[in-house]
Amino acid sequence: MNKELREFRRLERLCLEEAALSTMDLARSGLLKVADDCRLAAEAIEARAPPRGAIASAVHALRLALSARRASSRH
Repeated sequence: MNKELREFRRLERLCLEEAALSTMDLARSGLLKVADDCRLAAEAIEARAPPRGAIASAVHALRLALSARRASSRH
């Protein structure tokens, strides 16, 4: 759980840093949305509200969402 929490916090920081450097509005907006999703996931982990299986599902859903955003930005 701590590993997942650290990873979400690291991804949140990375997205915020990249958004600050981005010159494209669409990229900045997407990075800020992902950072917000990572923050929400980290908060859920910290609160220990969802059962362990749900966290793995959330990680999987986030990975799918990120890959879908990358694929849609290529088109």
